[in-house]
Amino acid sequence: MKHIPIAKPSIGPEEIRAVTRVLKSGQLSLGPVHKEFETRFAKYIGAKHACTVSSGTAGLHLAMIAAGIGAGDEVITSPFSFVASSNSILFVGAKPVFVDIDPVSYNLDPAKVEKAVTKKTKAILVVHIFGQSTDMGPIMKIARKHKLKVIEDACESIGASYKGKRVGTFGESAVFAFYPNKQMTTGEGGMVVTQADRVQALMKSLSNQGRNADMQWLDHVRLGYNYRMDEMSAALGIEQLKKLDRFIAERRRIASWYERAFAKHAGLVQVPLTAPGNTHTYFVYVVQLLHPNVKRDEIIARLKKEGIGSKTYLPSIHLFRFYREQFGFRRGDFPISEQISDRALALPIFVGLKKTDVARVVDTLIRLLKTYDA
Repeated sequence: MKHIPIAKPSIGPEEIRAVTRVLKSGQLSLGPVHKEFETRFAKYIGAKHACTVSSGTAGLHLAMIAAGIGAGDEVITSPFSFVASSNSILFVGAKPVFVDIDPVSYNLDPAKVEKAVTKKTKAILVVHIFGQSTDMGPIMKIARKHKLKVIEDACESIGASYKGKRVGTFGESAVFAFYPNKQMTTGEGGMVVTQADRVQALMKSLSNQGRNADMQWLDHVRLGYNYRMDEMSAALGIEQLKKLDRFIAERRRIASWYERAFAKHAGLVQVPLTAPGNTHTYFVYVVQLLHPNVKRDEIIARLKKEGIGSKTYLPSIHLFRFYREQFGFRRGDFPISEQISDRALALPIFVGLKKTDVARVVDTLIRLLKTYDA
């Protein structure tokens, strides 16, 4: 029986040749390749600057520092996200203030954001979840009104747009990630983009142990980190970026296969929706299981036995033990996030997934769901 994984990267001979060239050059870090990747990436996003980093998490940490966020500050963000987004707020001693999400896009609900603003609020960290944008129009209006910084966690949504403008071009800075399950990969690694010269200069310094660009390597002007991206990863990223539009187009085609296959099972499964004004790039394909008797984790185990990968996407951050113990969160605090977390199931989506594979995934899932009717 063929195994269908939930995700896998698409690596071709171009990537292998590019990485091999770097290995043969002998310059494996702080060379010209990561600079080329930064230039190409900034152009793709529509940003003035880009800074390679070792991970999306590292990028979020630096974005917080660059925004001047620190102890005693509050940052409004989403509980429906990978934990790195809110952890980055804690890294700088600030407090994450969660706001419930929109049930269509699964992103921050702007109507609830302004109610969460206090005198301590310093920024809004939007999370463009699963491949589509937050409703940025009202978010930016709120930010201007209250003089708040906006940071975009775009780690899952490269190439997505909001009313014709790409994510990553709204806030003071935006962070992208290239883990192997993303729309494009560098293995590990990430990128921070910004329009501001000051932010870019600070990012480059912070990611390289606090050095200034014109200083000797043993002279440091601020507390920094080793958040550099190596040259092999950057070479891989350049080749992946060249293919990114094709990768996204294929993901959208696969999503359309799922949507058509699930259309006759609307009472059992809710397919992902795209909010008005958005385009979707499908980092993951997450459905909601609507049958009241279904045990989602049991479904995951049963799909695995059938050779099909699936996963919970995503648990609500405020219900993790650490956050409950640290901040006193409890079930019921953010009901929409919790409801979606309880019912969400990520299904296989990756470049190379065949239409027959999608049919098998859908047919198997529906068959398993119907066993709960008895």
